[in-house]
Amino acid sequence: MPSYSPSSAKAAREAVAARLKDIRLSAGLTGAELAAHCDWHKSKSSRIENARTPPSDADIRAWCRACDADEQAADLISASRNAESLYVEWRRKQRAGLRQLQESYVPLYEQTELFRIYTPDVVPGFLQTPSYISALFTAITELDGEEEDIEAVVEARVDRSRILRRGNHHFVMVLEESALRYRLGDTGVMAGQLGHLLSVMPLPNVSVGIIPFPTPRRVLPLEGFTIYDDLLVRIELTTAELTIEAPTEVATYVKAFGRLQQHAVYGAEARALITSAIEALD
Repeated sequence: MPSYSPSSAKAAREAVAARLKDIRLSAGLTGAELAAHCDWHKSKSSRIENARTPPSDADIRAWCRACDADEQAADLISASRNAESLYVEWRRKQRAGLRQLQESYVPLYEQTELFRIYTPDVVPGFLQTPSYISALFTAITELDGEEEDIEAVVEARVDRSRILRRGNHHFVMVLEESALRYRLGDTGVMAGQLGHLLSVMPLPNVSVGIIPFPTPRRVLPLEGFTIYDDLLVRIELTTAELTIEAPTEVATYVKAFGRLQQHAVYGAEARALITSAIEALD
C-alpha cells in the first residue's frame, strides 16, 4: 500500500526526471548535446533531470524527439501532469473559504453510488453532528491561522450530509476505534456525536464497521480516505488533499479497504464499542 504524504508529489516529479535521464542516456547523448538538439541552455537539461524544474509538455516532446523516443512522450506527459496535480495545497482551495470548499464536493457526491470511507481518527463527515463539526473546524482554523465563519462551514457540511438519506447512495464506512476515543469538543459534544453514530447505523444504505484496538493487523492504520465508486480516491492530509485517479492505484485502495473491512466488527459488537466510548466520557 503506497503511503501518500506531502512528499508524494516530489517523488512523482523525481520519477519523471529519472525516466527522462534514462532516455537521454539510452540515446547516447550528453546533457549539452541534448540541449543543443532542443535549442535551450544546457543548464535546463540539468534542472529537469534533477527535478528542480518540472518539464512542460513541449519540453518532454522535444526531449523525446531529440532522443528518437517519440513513442514515450505521451506517457511521460501524462506522468508529469499527474505529478503536478497529485498534491493540491489546501490554501489554494481555501481562498474562497471553507464553506465553499464543503459545497464544492456536492456534484461528486450526487453522482457517486458507492462511498467507501475509512477514517482512523475522526467520525466520517457524513455522520458528524453540528457541534462536532464546529469543534473540528475550530481546531483546523486555529492550526491554520485562518479566520473562518465556522457557523457557515457547519451549515454547509450538514447540508451536504443530507445525501445520506436522499437518492440511491450506499455508504460503507470503516473506523478505527481511536475515532471514537479522540475527543473533539467537550464531553457533551462527544456524547452527542457518538449517540448520533448509534442512531444512523440502522439505516439500510449505511454500513459502519469499527476496528477494535486489540485486533491483529494485516493492514496498519492508514491515512483517512474515501473511494468514490471505483473511479477515484481522495485523501485529506493536514496541509493537502490528494486525488488519486490512476486505475491501478485506485484498485490498491479498494484492496486495502477490503482488508480493513475484515478487521472490523459490525452490528452488536460495533455498538458495544461505541457504548463503551460513551461510558468512558464520564
